[in-house]
Amino acid sequence: EVYFKNLSKLKQKEVMEKNGNNHKLRVCVATCNRADYSKLAPIMFGIKAEPQFFELDVVVLGSHLIDDYGNTYRMIEQDDFDIHTRLHTIVRGEDEAAMVESVGLALVKLPDVLNRLKPDIMIVHGDRFDALALATSAALMNIRILHIEGGEVSGTIDDSIRHAITKLAHYHVCCTRSAEQHLIAMCEDHDRILLAGCPSYDKLLSAKNKDYMSIIRIWLGEDVKTRDYIVALQHPVTTDIKHSIKMFELTLDALISFNKRTLVLFPNVDAGDKEMVRVMRKKGIEHHPNFRAVKHVPFDQFIQLVAHAGCMIGNSSCGVREVGAFGTPVINLGTRQTGRETGENVLHVRDADTQDKILHALQLQFGKQYPCSKIYGDGNAVPRILKFLKSIDLKEPLQKKFCFPPVKDNISQDIDHILETQSALAVDLGGTNLRVAIVSMKGEIVKKYTQLNPKTYEDRLELILKMCVEAASEAVNVNCRILGVGISTGGRVNPREGIVLHSTKLIQEWSSVDLRTPISDALHLPVWVDNDGNCAALAERKFGHGKGIENFVTLITGTGIGGGIIHQHELIHGSSFCAAELGHIVVSLDGPECLCGSQGCIEAYASGIALQREAKKLHDEDLLLVEGMSVKKEEVVSAAHLIQAAKLGNTKANSILRTAGTALGLGVVNILHTMNPSLVILSGVLASHYVNAVKDVINRQALSSVKTVDVVVSNLADPALLGAASLVLDYTTRRIY
Repeated sequence: EVYFKNLSKLKQKEVMEKNGNNHKLRVCVATCNRADYSKLAPIMFGIKAEPQFFELDVVVLGSHLIDDYGNTYRMIEQDDFDIHTRLHTIVRGEDEAAMVESVGLALVKLPDVLNRLKPDIMIVHGDRFDALALATSAALMNIRILHIEGGEVSGTIDDSIRHAITKLAHYHVCCTRSAEQHLIAMCEDHDRILLAGCPSYDKLLSAKNKDYMSIIRIWLGEDVKTRDYIVALQHPVTTDIKHSIKMFELTLDALISFNKRTLVLFPNVDAGDKEMVRVMRKKGIEHHPNFRAVKHVPFDQFIQLVAHAGCMIGNSSCGVREVGAFGTPVINLGTRQTGRETGENVLHVRDADTQDKILHALQLQFGKQYPCSKIYGDGNAVPRILKFLKSIDLKEPLQKKFCFPPVKDNISQDIDHILETQSALAVDLGGTNLRVAIVSMKGEIVKKYTQLNPKTYEDRLELILKMCVEAASEAVNVNCRILGVGISTGGRVNPREGIVLHSTKLIQEWSSVDLRTPISDALHLPVWVDNDGNCAALAERKFGHGKGIENFVTLITGTGIGGGIIHQHELIHGSSFCAAELGHIVVSLDGPECLCGSQGCIEAYASGIALQREAKKLHDEDLLLVEGMSVKKEEVVSAAHLIQAAKLGNTKANSILRTAGTALGLGVVNILHTMNPSLVILSGVLASHYVNAVKDVINRQALSSVKTVDVVVSNLADPALLGAASLVLDYTTRRIY
């Protein structure tokens, strides 16, 4: 034992000499409220666990010491940290002036504390006004500052405070790649920036409390089930207090109407917080049977509550940051978090000006389960931060140096270039081929991979994963950042769950297939799935003739007949995800049999399969070939032969194509009379052969009020892949109410 102790001391000495330090690094961690302590506590535990390298001093101030906010300093004591100093710095008040006075009071009290502690470095978190006082005091007293979570973007005055602290800080620990780039753009020294991830994620991603039901019962009651309650956490917006109070009233009204058990946490100490508490009491929230109003929940228990909630609502950064680790649905209200990077689980209600709008958002989000997001961390932030602290050389000059860029155009700061690099992985599952492509934000297919579509489910899924992994790796080489995976497939699809419900006969073993889960788990990316016809419509909406058009219909004319309907700029799926099965509009009661089992469908007349059937009949009767044509013995007769024969003057082939065009035209007339779109887009290999016939039928058969509709041929080379990509590119740039 003595031998190993001596060996440990020797190793400690070697590390200290290597880092140029001859003493332990004295670290002061200052915490102001319950929120910043959840981020600082993992770092404090890490520092405490390595006493051979660090001395830890803890300073507590701000709302930690106020009874109205739960006296949260007690949780620091419960975590077995010695609090060196308690500073009462909050000036009670209802307006912005109270915040200013609180900063002033902290500036008066902090110098004496820092003179006594003489820390080598102070760790400051975030963007609160208390943190600004800490950073200002330390900077003016020549104490090095390590700032946690700099470089992020959000709404309200917090943005300005966060960036002000960044300019005062000597070292920076950021959570995301974007935040790192923002710090570099703010002229901070790249060598003093650590991309570590959020420290709270170290605890979040390892949280495995099997007894979470007891926590839920403690805070919400014995009769509450998982995924059947709401957590609400809303703070005043100091740049528009009146509006934020009104929004809080509307939120409470919506929650009362929604009639689910709800845990409401008291707001932060900010101008307007007392008015929000009065609103809660005016509406009787503390005595309402569906509500539990609390000042504070310990972080370990809070993360279990949000992890198993049906939804979280409010404007707390916790909703857009930490909750994503569990895939819990979040409704982000107002502008307080504008600019934050968010996962798929967050639905923004920017202008929450009506109760109905908030209620509708609750109906959309409650009870869903999204893929877990690791935007803000991978669970290894603290080891990185400790290593970074050990690397600090106290002999280096204290004066900060700013890295100003050269005064010239730089493509890395050009928004067009940034948008070009944002890309999607697009997957097209056809009857014959399986294709994967990297598609840029502008609709450029950067790289495409094609393989024969396997016949079995297992082989097909294995090949999809293999091709996606290969494409994702290649994306790095071509400077593309993959935002997600979009999949276009035949058959009926539930896009909400990412499940293929029923397949077409062209794709075998492809019913009741969950595509989202295995692909998302393998690639750690969000995945969207939709029917190929719907994808074609989305491709037109984003990249083609449908761009900016409110109501239009896309018809795919290929092996089969499919399509998609855009109504008021939105794709229509229908109550059972069966909308826009346009190929199965019946245009004749005694027409040819369709693959769906019915008779007289458009697809039975105008699809590639239907034309091939008619071509074979003519060929068998020696009525297909005309002068200038030949079909080799081993060659399969196809629709292309029928079209070629018609062009060379074969009257029977011409008659078949006219009938097919008429059937398609009648189907379009039915669509015009039902949906009244302003545009019809014909897509697919047969579109150019049908467009004139469709226009003729509209002129003859349609009501005069819809005859003005535009009928055009798609100019998109690959609508299936572009549509799959648009699933990703449209939705990862966030849905906004």
